[in-house]
Amino acid sequence: MHDSIKPGMTVKVHEKIKEQTEKGEKERVQIFEGIVIARHGRNEPQATITVRKIGADGVGVEKIYPLRAPAVVKIEPVRQAKVSRAKLYFLRDYKKRLKETPVAST
Repeated sequence: MHDSIKPGMTVKVHEKIKEQTEKGEKERVQIFEGIVIARHGRNEPQATITVRKIGADGVGVEKIYPLRAPAVVKIEPVRQAKVSRAKLYFLRDYKKRLKETPVAST
């Protein structure tokens, strides 16, 4: 299922969020869209991906998602950038855009 997620991919991660309100507990799905800069653990149960996006105020935000967590509803690939390495930590300081190609939706 998540075998096709690779570094350099722009993905939408649909995450289940539980909120406390006056009326009780409410559950909603929040979408976090960013580029995958690292993948750890291959296909093991504890495999994770690190997703990075630039916020509205220009500050970078990184989140680490376990691939098989019940809170992660789905991971939807948007496009694939052409990259030549497995860990893209250089994107933290890199200001230019990567060359991208669209990903066929499955």
